[in-house]
Amino acid sequence: MLASPRCGAKIRSGGSCRSPAVRGKRRCRMHGGAPESGAPMGNQNARKHGLFTKAATAERKQIQAMLADARKLLQQMK
Repeated sequence: MLASPRCGAKIRSGGSCRSPAVRGKRRCRMHGGAPESGAPMGNQNARKHGLFTKAATAERKQIQAMLADARKLLQQMK
């Protein structure tokens, strides 16, 4: 028990968790080493907004390009 690898997760007091890590994982059972812990792959419930979707980033890039063109046009008109 004493020779087993430790969890190492940061705890609220600022130190490291001293519990033994779960076999085959790097964290203890309380910090995410338990079976079936964590969100499943492709979890749609974890998505809170669409700010970083491909469509949103493409739209922002398009708007930035249009604004840059407008600024160039205004500079040429001066």
